[in-house]
Amino acid sequence: MTEVTGREGTWVFDYDSVRVVPAKSAHPLRLAVGELVVPLAAIAGVGFETDRKGGHLRLRPRAGADPLTHVTGGALPEAADPFRLTIEPRAAASAEYFADGVRDARLVARVPDAAAEGWLLAAPSAPLSTTGEDGDASFDGDRVRFEWGWAAESSKRSGGAREVAVGDLLGIEWTPKLVRLRPVGPPSTQPASHDPNCFRLWGFKKDIAASALLAAAVVARLPHPTASTSAAASTRDSPVDQDTVLRRLRELGELRRDGVLTEDEFTAAKQALLRAL
Repeated sequence: MTEVTGREGTWVFDYDSVRVVPAKSAHPLRLAVGELVVPLAAIAGVGFETDRKGGHLRLRPRAGADPLTHVTGGALPEAADPFRLTIEPRAAASAEYFADGVRDARLVARVPDAAAEGWLLAAPSAPLSTTGEDGDASFDGDRVRFEWGWAAESSKRSGGAREVAVGDLLGIEWTPKLVRLRPVGPPSTQPASHDPNCFRLWGFKKDIAASALLAAAVVARLPHPTASTSAAASTRDSPVDQDTVLRRLRELGELRRDGVLTEDEFTAAKQALLRAL
């Protein structure tokens, strides 16, 4: 077993997993995640990067292994990232030894570099909620709900609360200032301030923690990214019959006539169908 302690907590490697234990003074997101056990099979790599103040350990989960890493996409502030540990100069040698140990164990275990085929780290438990510039957002495990507050644009408030079932979502996007739902259907072209699928955040530490966990809980209940990729590849490899194309073209024409699709969107979709044929 190898252990190294840094500013944000302690990491312990037992040759099967890395246990991440946050310090009591760590960022609210680290504290909300709590003690985190990262199995060796979920690790893409661990590196120690030096600087004038010592350096930091960085653990990289494999693509598709961790819902939180997937949905935040590298946009977390460094202080909030549970897979980054600041190292003081006196612990630099221990950190380097720690990183070497994890790398060697991955080689021995032949952990693949390819994306994981399913989540290998647990998703945050629902229900979850957060507050932001637009009001209150919540997720009960089945539905995402935005309750608009006084600071939200009138266009959002006039439409009432926004509630979308997980089954009606293609995805969810997160930044420290925004949660954006991607429901089934044509993408919205409205700015975030007026788009009812966008929930604006203040960007405070507690908001970042709560909203990132909410987004991770949602993404973990959607089809896994590798499943989406496989389905897309299967679709590309499968021939599309003429009747299907003609039916979809009629549907696109109706959407354009009803104003759901713009002329440019209709043309792009039509060309994609014809290419498939």
